[in-house]
Amino acid sequence: MKRVGKMPLKGGELFLGNRTLIMGILNVTPDSFSDGGDYLLAEDAVKRALEMVSQGADIIDIGGESSRPGSLPVTEEEELKRVMPVVEALRDVCTVPLSVDTSKSGVARKALEAGVSIVNDITALSGDPEMASVIAEADAAVILMHMKGSPLDMQDEPKYDDVVLEVVSYLEEAIAKAVSAGIDSEKIIIDPGIGFGKRLEDNLAILKRLDELKSLGRPVLIGPSRKSFIGAITGKKEKERNFGTAASVSAAIIGGADIIRVHDVSQMRDVSTVTDAIIGV
Repeated sequence: MKRVGKMPLKGGELFLGNRTLIMGILNVTPDSFSDGGDYLLAEDAVKRALEMVSQGADIIDIGGESSRPGSLPVTEEEELKRVMPVVEALRDVCTVPLSVDTSKSGVARKALEAGVSIVNDITALSGDPEMASVIAEADAAVILMHMKGSPLDMQDEPKYDDVVLEVVSYLEEAIAKAVSAGIDSEKIIIDPGIGFGKRLEDNLAILKRLDELKSLGRPVLIGPSRKSFIGAITGKKEKERNFGTAASVSAAIIGGADIIRVHDVSQMRDVSTVTDAIIGV
């Protein structure tokens, strides 16, 4: 069952429940796992963002630091250098909310001041002690994601007794932390972190048991796009995983996902539209 309602954001609202929402991925990095280097120039990134909006994206998620397995963090200065020109160029021409994919409060603060509405924090507020207060002060929305370890070591033999129970418990604590810091509970989105410190069987278990995440009462975002678990199943390289991504997106929507985070917006909009029609959204 999808969550129904409105999420108020700076400059607009997200309407949840009428259909699955699409978050378009815009990586302005040289080393992201499947599109690193594609949109390093601000003008190319802006063009791609507007193209995704025209294809049906409901949110554009801008990231200036790779979180692929084995990646090293970049400085705040470098991340700002990558992200801010894109945010500043998009804020007056983009018709959908902007999200910044960062775990640094300094980056979040400047992006929020420049017009971003959502902070997508892969550390669920645990990576920077100032992040929660920055989001609360801006009255912004936040995406809280589960990750075991850090991007550098998260795929070094992760193990779980029950991955779904651990993810639910982790996100429940993250929600409580966010609310206690003053973040509006109605502006919290949760993400189980497909591919972030997860084995193949863990990713599949999460997709099979999304209903257990729905018990937390918050909109659920799923990001399966081009992930390595699809490659493990199909043997395909990153940019050849469209059909595997489509199957994962459809399964996630049937399982109750409210938002899908993807690279290939046009194709996944069709997948989500048809899946929504089948399940009667």
